[in-house]
Amino acid sequence: MISNRTAESAQAEVASKGRRVEEQIVARATSDGANVKLLRVFGGQGPERFDPFLMLDEFGSETADDYIGGFPPHPHRGFQTVTYMLQGKMEHRDHMGNVGLLNDGAVQWMNAGSGIIHSEMPKQTEGKMRGFQIWLNLLSGKKMSPAYYKDIQADLIPEYLLEGVYVKAIAGEMELLGSTVKGYFSVEDTDAQFMDIHLQPGFELSVPVSSGYTALVYTYDGEVTLTDKYVPAKAQTLSRLVDGDNVLVSNASDAVARVVVLAGKPLREPIVQHGPFVMNSVEEINQAIADYNAGTLAES
Repeated sequence: MISNRTAESAQAEVASKGRRVEEQIVARATSDGANVKLLRVFGGQGPERFDPFLMLDEFGSETADDYIGGFPPHPHRGFQTVTYMLQGKMEHRDHMGNVGLLNDGAVQWMNAGSGIIHSEMPKQTEGKMRGFQIWLNLLSGKKMSPAYYKDIQADLIPEYLLEGVYVKAIAGEMELLGSTVKGYFSVEDTDAQFMDIHLQPGFELSVPVSSGYTALVYTYDGEVTLTDKYVPAKAQTLSRLVDGDNVLVSNASDAVARVVVLAGKPLREPIVQHGPFVMNSVEEINQAIADYNAGTLAES
């Protein structure tokens, strides 16, 4: 049953300033890297409506042929990547000599900045590999910042057990059910929030999102409903919510539902993307391509 205290407090907030579902997207099957099969949740066309986020991929398979090719060396410039492993092992290597291994529950935060060349290769030949990669935009004045990489193992990522709710707090800070939930990472400029939230059957949760911030909910296991209208959001569905100061997420099913919540302050700057480069103008993209071809994009 829905917790009365949880439901009543959540509904009270939503009644006055809850967000509404503006758009829903069903993740589509595609491949990337060396034919790695994945789900592209969003990315590419019309990125401004997800600002400051640029892309979200879900990857996951129990068949090694779907992921074993990995992502051989490739360049990036102008944004950050966040990789969150639910299950599996992935090795990172880059031109700066960094080597890191992502295990179950670990997070990699990489600033491509002015340029990085890296690879992401599976370190397993069987078993399930599942996780997410997010591309987070950089302010124009920081697109040419020095590249860096951080590999954070699962036991360092804050976890919270609240009433009917489990939260793995990767980035940002928010108040949930009277508790301050603080992620491992604090993000400048965009104040990005990245939470992995599991709802027990019959529970509701009001997730605060500052007015004017982008708010995205991706259901990856089970099914939830959103807002006081109880709009259904099935597995592999992204919901973009607008207006108001919070998002009501409800689980009326008989199984645990798991969602990723992304929120952040839009940069409101031009977005020009060409493959692995995201800049503010076509001229900057052309320069990135020229630098890569000349071998100067990623200079230590």
